[in-house]
Amino acid sequence: MAAAAHKPLGAITAADLAAVAPGSDAAALHTALRCALDSHGSAGAGAVWGELCRFVLRPDVPFAIHRMVYYGCFAEFPSPTPPAWTPDPEAASLTNVGRVLEARGKELIGEAYKDPITSFPDLHKFSNENPEVYWKTVFDEMGVEFNAEPSCILKESGAYPGGEWLPDAVLNAAANCLSAKPGRSSDDAAIVWRDEGKDSEPLNFVTLEELRKKVCLVANALDALDLPKGSAIAIDMPMNVNAVVIYLAIVLAGYVVVSIADSFAAPAISTRLKISEAKAIFTQDYILRDDKELPLYSRVVEAKAPMAIVIPVRGSLPINELRVDDLSWQDFLGRVNHTKAENYIAVEQPAHTFSNILFSSGTTGEPKAIPWTHITPLKAAADGWCHMDIRKGDVVAWPTNLGWMMGPWLVYASLLNGASMALYNGSPNSSGFAKFVQDAKVTMLGVVPSIVRTWKTTDCTAGFDWSTIRCFSSTGEASSVDDYLWLMGRACYKPVIEYCGGTEIGGAFVTGSLLQPQALSAFSTPAMGCNLFILDSSGNPLPQDAVGIGELALDPTLFGSSSTLLNADHYDVYFKGMAERNGKVLRRHGDEFECTSDGYYRAHGRADDTMNLGGIKVSSIEIERICNRVNDAILETAAIGVPPIGGGPEQLTIAVVFEDHNSQAEDLNQLKLAFNSALKKLNPLFKVSSVVVVPSLPRTASNKVMRRVLRKEFTQATQAKQSKI
Repeated sequence: MAAAAHKPLGAITAADLAAVAPGSDAAALHTALRCALDSHGSAGAGAVWGELCRFVLRPDVPFAIHRMVYYGCFAEFPSPTPPAWTPDPEAASLTNVGRVLEARGKELIGEAYKDPITSFPDLHKFSNENPEVYWKTVFDEMGVEFNAEPSCILKESGAYPGGEWLPDAVLNAAANCLSAKPGRSSDDAAIVWRDEGKDSEPLNFVTLEELRKKVCLVANALDALDLPKGSAIAIDMPMNVNAVVIYLAIVLAGYVVVSIADSFAAPAISTRLKISEAKAIFTQDYILRDDKELPLYSRVVEAKAPMAIVIPVRGSLPINELRVDDLSWQDFLGRVNHTKAENYIAVEQPAHTFSNILFSSGTTGEPKAIPWTHITPLKAAADGWCHMDIRKGDVVAWPTNLGWMMGPWLVYASLLNGASMALYNGSPNSSGFAKFVQDAKVTMLGVVPSIVRTWKTTDCTAGFDWSTIRCFSSTGEASSVDDYLWLMGRACYKPVIEYCGGTEIGGAFVTGSLLQPQALSAFSTPAMGCNLFILDSSGNPLPQDAVGIGELALDPTLFGSSSTLLNADHYDVYFKGMAERNGKVLRRHGDEFECTSDGYYRAHGRADDTMNLGGIKVSSIEIERICNRVNDAILETAAIGVPPIGGGPEQLTIAVVFEDHNSQAEDLNQLKLAFNSALKKLNPLFKVSSVVVVPSLPRTASNKVMRRVLRKEFTQATQAKQSKI
């Protein structure tokens, strides 16, 4: 198949099609290919591919055909990043950005304005050079309400390397989620949801007014706990309706959310509670997955958490199952005076007040505690407005958790833009989730590459109609071209908006747009309001937009980005030792990026010793500490994230040096099992893909392990092995 897959489209025969997809109507498909070539061949490969996507490559056509046709269309394409999707001018003018440009293009950009597609790069430039106008325009479009208007959008400040955003502004991010946006009524659905195992039952809906009442009830109950305003309150739950209500209530009532992923073991929970000084924690007794009850409250107890409010997943919770100072959900809500339960006056907050504490692993072994302010949600929502085109009437799904930034991102990007949030209480790796996407009529589906790979491998989406999807978005880790070609084909070739940023940014620094051609596993633009730079080997920025590869750095004038850390020096982490550009110290990010000859960006993983496993950034040192203790015969280990052939999520390889260099040790499969068992205590999602015995670890003159050298060696070995197959 490999040889035929890269034949030019005109050279592909009916026999080639039949060979890769036995049982398909190869003759009819071949006729359709020839018709597309005859009708659109003179317009170029992109036009032919677009025609085939619209009328030939339906979801029920075997993917092997899709793959052969895609590579055939672009076999002679002059660029390494051919467009898998190209915007339609009429549809582009109806997007959020398109509408603004059609109405105000000449006012914003000047007489050079032509149309939304042609002038999109000019708008990006405008967003950086005229932040006052750009951000006010976006806030107006999203209907953001300030209790006190900012004195300006951005002002110079010695306390903030990129300047101070929204000085003197007062607002409450949660209150903005609960107010009716332009064109949206209180009866519109704010959340659509379904429980796993009830896939044939009707969908459940929460209207905006019902959500407001639920949030107000919880906010009143929080006040009944008599915690000081500004106290940190943790959430360790799956992302369901209750979790969203609790999240918004904490922010609405002037407290600070502490985000903890429901997959964490007790030590990781304990660390985050201590760093944040949380005064209480919301959790569940169990997590239901595939009819299994996975304990959650017991992990919270093991972590020696403060007062816990415990929600039962089935029925009521016997009081004797709780610690003395813990509360059942029913008792917690029962403290409210029900004459005022459904109303609550939002606590007005200066814009730089903390609203959420999230965590991101660094290279020191302790997670960085990153505070979000009431400004950060506006960045998340603005990215959704501009780059994913989220708007009233949309239904937005993104399997995630409030412990990761995409959980709060989903709350704000949907509700602040007047869209509905779609929540499936169960595993996304199932036909149940695929049916939920169909039934909920999801319009924007967010993914991480590991989920897509599972869908493709199991074919669990087969037979479900995803035609309401207008775009996908992907974040968390590097994606695979073939996997994402398959994904696009499930929704009749709607685009994938790649989205890369960080918890400390509240959104993306590089992404895509529905007003630009989108290439697979590539980014088409820096995010609005962001300039990025690729550094050379000396740490100096290459000329902007120059072709090259290197560590990525950001212009510090980045709306919504962090300005402090709870447990580290923010300046040292992000700015110390960085080069200057236009008189400003650049902001460190740490990923290695490439700018291609045709203006796309590609991610090449971490430039330091942090890797990305399943969308979770983790220090090599954290993993090595655990692996070093697994067996007395081990002298030392090195944890390396190795990208698979064809791209996709990094796979964890452990390089092992034994005490006795002449020993070949025991069965490496048994050692791999032992590593995986030990790593469950760090995170159950981490899995070792392979174990490699090496005589010694490569080191620098100062004795630091050169994990990059090992990563390169293992990657080359994998490629060599693949070439022999």
